[in-house]
Amino acid sequence: MKIKYNNIMDDVEILGLVAAGFVTVANIPQTIKVVKTRSTKSISAITYAMLFVGMVLWVIYGVFKDDLPIILANSIAASLCGTILTVKCIAKFRGNEAG
Repeated sequence: MKIKYNNIMDDVEILGLVAAGFVTVANIPQTIKVVKTRSTKSISAITYAMLFVGMVLWVIYGVFKDDLPIILANSIAASLCGTILTVKCIAKFRGNEAG
């Protein structure tokens, strides 16, 4: 016998939101450190560019699938990743990448 939920969110969506929360929050310390120190020497621009593109593609996928956890998590994570990538690119362009 299958139990039906009439809640706004079912257990699977809640699980997705919790997972999305952990993955998104994991990006915050690195972003804060980069913004405060402007040190990006040990960060790979290619890696962050690939992560950024992947997250944007996940957001697009989430919009098509109408999947809130995917949209929220990847929108926030892409913003954080984009911040790090921007600081990295500015430092590289200016030639003053702090170590």
